[in-house]
Amino acid sequence: MKAIVIHQYGGADQLHEAEVPMPEPEAHQVIVRLSATSINPIDWKLREGYLKQAFDWTFPIILGWDVAGVIVRTGDQVSEWKAGDRVFARPATTPRGSYAEYTAVDEDLLARIPDHLSFEEAAAIPLAGLTAWQALFDYGKLKTGEKVLIHAGAGGVGSLAIQFAKYKGASVYTTASAKNHDFVKKLGADETIDYQSQDFTRVLHDMDLVFDTVGGQVQRESFKVLKKGSGRLISIVNAPDPQLISEYHVQAQSIWLKENGRQLKEIADLLASGKVKASAGTTLPFSEKSIREAHRLSETGHARGKIVVSFDSFTKEAE
Repeated sequence: MKAIVIHQYGGADQLHEAEVPMPEPEAHQVIVRLSATSINPIDWKLREGYLKQAFDWTFPIILGWDVAGVIVRTGDQVSEWKAGDRVFARPATTPRGSYAEYTAVDEDLLARIPDHLSFEEAAAIPLAGLTAWQALFDYGKLKTGEKVLIHAGAGGVGSLAIQFAKYKGASVYTTASAKNHDFVKKLGADETIDYQSQDFTRVLHDMDLVFDTVGGQVQRESFKVLKKGSGRLISIVNAPDPQLISEYHVQAQSIWLKENGRQLKEIADLLASGKVKASAGTTLPFSEKSIREAHRLSETGHARGKIVVSFDSFTKEAE
């Protein structure tokens, strides 16, 4: 089968198309024929070698951890799923990811794609959706009536976090460029701050929760807008400064996504009901050139919605 692999760490030019062996399902796995996948920061951070201490993998490595497609084979012990099922998943983090025609997924990490959702829309959900869900609810403990600031609300994670927070009944504040204000307001944001022309620390105060998707100086400044004593900051970028935690008398931590099929099923139910909508911002065809382009776009940090890769044209060419 065809896959996009890296043979060494480095820039986007290290991504190459290659012929690799078909995966074989273990007892509790299924094989999914990919119709779409998407790009996440973990992809290019791992490609650059920033995460090599955490993942001691041998080359070649297939990146990508968003799956949307159709089951073609099941393991001996799989009973809930069958060939032909439309599924999506955030698979386990292995060196055999989703930049490939086929990939293996543990059965407990799968969820059914709602009927009205395209594969491209479905591919935009798993990693970003689970990240937002866990940050807001598992770690952030967001409650109805609370105020939450979501940084970079127009991004893949932020756009879903806005919708989840509104579904929970929170008041949602977000930072976004002026061109994306209408977009985030349609998602449910109550107030939008233009990070290019406004200082959010002068606009906001007494936030119960800050969801940090940016890090650096933005994270440090976010301590100023938290409610003293009970405010919480959850980051998916870098660990908060312990001195600031002590100085502002708040809770703060960085988190790492845990793949979770049960939570993905909950998100799928919200998608099926229309309470949450998928946002596939940029869609590119599956190819070496497109994956490189997608990585470079993701690295800018300014993509609206998710960057999705579609296998449709590639599959048709193969047929």
